[in-house]
Amino acid sequence: MEEGVFKGGALHALVKRVLPPVVAFIVFIGGWQLLVAMLNIPVYLVPKPSDIVNAAIENRYDLWVSVSTTTIEAVIGFFLSVLLGVAGAILLASSKMIERSVYPYAIILQTIPIVAIAPLIVIWFDAGMNAIVIIAFLIGFFPMLSNTLIGLNATDHNMSNLFYLYNANPFQTMWKLRIPAALPYIVAGLKISCTLCVIGAIVGEYIAGIGGDAGGLGYAITYAAARLKTAYLFACGLSASVLGIGFFLLVNAFSKWVLSSWHESEMSRDN
Repeated sequence: MEEGVFKGGALHALVKRVLPPVVAFIVFIGGWQLLVAMLNIPVYLVPKPSDIVNAAIENRYDLWVSVSTTTIEAVIGFFLSVLLGVAGAILLASSKMIERSVYPYAIILQTIPIVAIAPLIVIWFDAGMNAIVIIAFLIGFFPMLSNTLIGLNATDHNMSNLFYLYNANPFQTMWKLRIPAALPYIVAGLKISCTLCVIGAIVGEYIAGIGGDAGGLGYAITYAAARLKTAYLFACGLSASVLGIGFFLLVNAFSKWVLSSWHESEMSRDN
């Protein structure tokens, strides 16, 4: 009996959480479709949702190739930003002198608009995937460096003193205390960086991308806009949004897997 009540309560909670956004989505899409049809707005100005779906189906092969290309570029840029961002933060956190010497330049690099240095990247690495990956990496790098560094410097002083009393060397303190304590901050950086890398890949495709069969979503958006294929333009934009959401959900699932057994930020969500 109690198990049935528990399942009923869980089902009610799930419906209560899922139903409002689903209803809002249906009302929004239905209203959009009805309003555009009633006003007889041309497709090249504002397409109906049905026009967007038809455009995605008609161009499904090209759209799939574009999404796949952008995904590869974003994933490579993301992994580079994670690897070098975490490694850089560990290096900076290991010495206050290194942190004071290098970190200001990392901030300066972040404040320079990527559009301003993208032509240099193209000159140095040629147009194509190499330049696009580097642009995606540069956009996603600083959140990883900054968040990880904050986490490493936020280690509990009492625990640090305990490690000192037990004669732990700096490597042991970093590996067994500071990095585990910084995991919530690292995960927060992952959540920011993963979506920024998708944006960086698309921006890179605008500036350094190549067209034809090897083009990503940035090229597809430029192509559709130049030819007033507005419905396909919407389909490309929505595909980019879905790609970013998918990245975020994967990182969020990783966050729960890493933190749910011990950190309050994820434990409280299950209550």
